Amino acid sequence: MLLSQIPLPGLPEAQADTVAPNKEEAIGMLKAVSFDDLISRIATTLVDFAIHLAVAILVFYAGKYIIRKLYTVTANILLRRHVDKSLTTFVLSLVNMVLYFILVVTVIGILGINTTSFIAIFASAGVAIGMALSGTLQNFAGGVLILLLKPYKVGDYIEAQGYAGVVKEIQIFSTIITTPDNKSIIVPNGPLSTGSINNWSREEYRRIDWTVGISYGDDVERARKVILEILKADSRIIRNAPPKTDEEIKADEIATENAIRAHGRKKSWVHRLFHHSKKQLDSAAIETPSIDITPLAPKIDHTPQVFLAELADSSVNLSVRAWVKSADYWGVFFDVNERIYTTLPSFGLNFPFPQMDVHFDTPKA
Repeated sequence: MLLSQIPLPGLPEAQADTVAPNKEEAIGMLKAVSFDDLISRIATTLVDFAIHLAVAILVFYAGKYIIRKLYTVTANILLRRHVDKSLTTFVLSLVNMVLYFILVVTVIGILGINTTSFIAIFASAGVAIGMALSGTLQNFAGGVLILLLKPYKVGDYIEAQGYAGVVKEIQIFSTIITTPDNKSIIVPNGPLSTGSINNWSREEYRRIDWTVGISYGDDVERARKVILEILKADSRIIRNAPPKTDEEIKADEIATENAIRAHGRKKSWVHRLFHHSKKQLDSAAIETPSIDITPLAPKIDHTPQVFLAELADSSVNLSVRAWVKSADYWGVFFDVNERIYTTLPSFGLNFPFPQMDVHFDTPKA
């Protein structure tokens, strides 16, 4: 507080606040104040400032401690969710900056400095930047959601926004897809996070469907047996294992229950959030115990099947279904197509061409 701002004795406090003395008036006011009153005012001001300074220092160090704890909690949450490392680093830096900004503004306010103007300036700048970069911020938010929720990952084959290909890289603002003919497509993350995505690699197994047309009059049962033999000869095609015995099913259920109990005996989430070493926080991932719930999951029949699907205009169409690993899909599809084409004719089964019967009426003489 300046000497010219010290309330003078004999003046009302409201009037003293409105006094804006020039140099001569300030000298005159000082002459009118007794030395003892001046020393008393200065001492009171210094004591108040010392108290505020001590409180500000305590708040600053307490705030630093709280920020470190919040930083650790945030880091553990991101690592346990296996968030991408680049996004983890960015989010932690952003959290650190925001918390320290709040702490500094709080400390400045405790010292008696008006912080309204600082907050107003930053708020105005934030609104202006947000309006100027609305599309970019939408893509950034989409990238954060994709990296957090993981609808796809690097290496997955996806279809989205009219493009299909393998995900090569997931960036903060866009995703890079490589098409089967080796074109790199850069797709903004905003539409990807709000649109539909067909992830062909998410499931471990896929079903292949073929439609095989044979001629009318051919033996459908023979065609079925020949096609099933073709599928049986391919080791990449999955076949259901023999059904488990009651003892095996009971053993699987006991193993699953034991795994769930062991998982539940872990330390509380509060302990896990606050007690991690620096080495764990710097690592790219944290080991998460897995629980095998396969015995409790619904069963899918993976047995290859052949159905009579349609009596078409020129052919009898058979629907062929088989299950393979997702990585083997196209290899099996093309190989079985070729084997069906080369094998069925040797068993007297024909592939008909589109045909039409035309009848002429001969005029009578």
